[in-house]
Amino acid sequence: MRIKISRNLFLILLMDTILLCSSFYLAHLTRFDFNIPHWAVDGLKKMLPYVVVAKLVCFFVFDLYKGMWRYTGLNDLMNIVKASTIASLALIAFILFKTRFEMVSRSVFVIDWCLTVILIISLRVFTRLCFERFTENISAWDLLPKVFRKKIKKGRGMLIIGAGDCGEKICRQFRENPSIQSHVVGFLDDDRSKIGRKIHGVPVLNTIDELEHTVRTTGVDQVIIAIPSATSERMRRIVDLCKKSDVDFKTIPDMGELIDGKISINSIRNVEYRDLLGREPVKLDKREIGSYLSRKRVLVTGAGGSIGTGICRQICRFSPEKIILLERAESPLYEIDLELKKNFQNVQVVPVLGDIQDEKELKKIFDQFCPEIVFHAAAYKHVPMLEKHPWKAVENNIIGTGNIVEAAHNSGCERFVFVSTDKAVNPANVMGASKRIAELLVQKKNNAEASKTRFITVRFGNVIGSVGSVIPLFKKQIEEGGPVTVTHPEIIRYFMLIPEACQLILQAGAMGKGGEIFILEMGEPVKIDNMARDLIRFSGFEPDVDIKIVYTGLRPGEKLYEELMTDQEGVISTGHQKIMVLNSHTGDMTRLAGRLENLATAANNRDQNEIRNILRQIVPEYKNETVF
Repeated sequence: MRIKISRNLFLILLMDTILLCSSFYLAHLTRFDFNIPHWAVDGLKKMLPYVVVAKLVCFFVFDLYKGMWRYTGLNDLMNIVKASTIASLALIAFILFKTRFEMVSRSVFVIDWCLTVILIISLRVFTRLCFERFTENISAWDLLPKVFRKKIKKGRGMLIIGAGDCGEKICRQFRENPSIQSHVVGFLDDDRSKIGRKIHGVPVLNTIDELEHTVRTTGVDQVIIAIPSATSERMRRIVDLCKKSDVDFKTIPDMGELIDGKISINSIRNVEYRDLLGREPVKLDKREIGSYLSRKRVLVTGAGGSIGTGICRQICRFSPEKIILLERAESPLYEIDLELKKNFQNVQVVPVLGDIQDEKELKKIFDQFCPEIVFHAAAYKHVPMLEKHPWKAVENNIIGTGNIVEAAHNSGCERFVFVSTDKAVNPANVMGASKRIAELLVQKKNNAEASKTRFITVRFGNVIGSVGSVIPLFKKQIEEGGPVTVTHPEIIRYFMLIPEACQLILQAGAMGKGGEIFILEMGEPVKIDNMARDLIRFSGFEPDVDIKIVYTGLRPGEKLYEELMTDQEGVISTGHQKIMVLNSHTGDMTRLAGRLENLATAANNRDQNEIRNILRQIVPEYKNETVF
């Protein structure tokens, strides 16, 4: 096999050889006060070839000739130090073995090591500086003076709010990417000790409160908010300051939202309402989650839905062997399939267009792929729609869940994680009642003596950004000039972010021993009326002045507030601050006996009254009332 060697490699080797020879010679000059005796000169001539060859070999071993000098980083500099150290130690050992250091100065090798590191690093850093200064071709004669000339910055000027790790990464990427015309003018940070300091040569100009003054004096036209862990109050304050400054502003999302978990320019996006919630970043026990997901075959039902896609993204970050995407809607399935295959090329992604209501199809899927872990997120969830079509809730949420539970049990899966909802608690609608019965089915199967599968339930409230949620509706109404419709001025709901919910689902799956109902900490409830007013102001309008708010009354099956547990259910804390677990085994499993068949018959006959009657028999707390 012929090895193609770049012409630049010969030039690089020549330059390094000259520097290594110079280093060894300068080490002798330094050691002997620039008056090298004849015996030392003879030793220098004899040892020089060995010194150069040994160092070049070590440089090759540490891949110093595989990188591009224009992108020299800390890792390359550390490799230079390592290679020089190994080479020097090898030379010292060789000479000690051959001559016992007779007629050889020991200190020469120490000085030579220092000079080698300095010269080799300086050459590479100098090369990187040259490439960072220029994008056009220049002659060698023009190179030196132009390096020290101040670089003319083109494009839009930007301020980065937050002089921390996130801000540093964004600034570095803007500097290193020549295709981006924008440039960073400075940082703002509330830590006054940072003011006057520089990050990658860019100064920290002022505090965040001085944003308006800084924008006016620097002439920047864009602000990037690089504080992923900002609280709700802090984020609102920054957004208000950006609006007062009449400047375009964007943000870096929370780490859980990033697909690969890494901050990059591509992750910069517009500020949205979810950023104003100020949810604390989720702390995950990655080792515990990785122990049950890594190199495993994982199946996700409802993989094209809001929660399903979020779960799939989070799972892929833990490098499963294979992830099977089970989804009945072809377009969402196609989109998540493309996304995962692009961003997680080390994971085998298998899209399956299928329906959990088809028992025979599920059996074939489990027989073919033999999943070890199952996340069941497939469900109908829109309360008003299921009030009109209750048989669909029975067929999908109850019978479909029973099918997937039975398939997981028969195939001997290790874990089955069921995604439930707070609407299953004291349900006031068909959707909530159907999810409560699904919880009972999962718990009942876990209690089966022959089951080898751990069946786990995770219950939580609303998520921001899900399909059909209230925020997209409000935004659309605002764009149309109003009015914004709120069902009741006192209605409240719990909210959390999709990435946060999905991360906690994975964590609960790792903690479950089987049979538990985990409850996610939802924080403080949000008044929907206040949310509508915030969104109107966020869009640059004034509520009840520019955009009217109209109260339409509670919809069928809608409650003023949602609960995460009943009065009979208590919770105890777990090892995770955002996950709780019910401290009792709830639900009378005997109520299921014989009634599921009757429920399926009523659904098949589209008998709404009979469906609701049977739901009440299985879930006595289910009351189909509108106002409480």
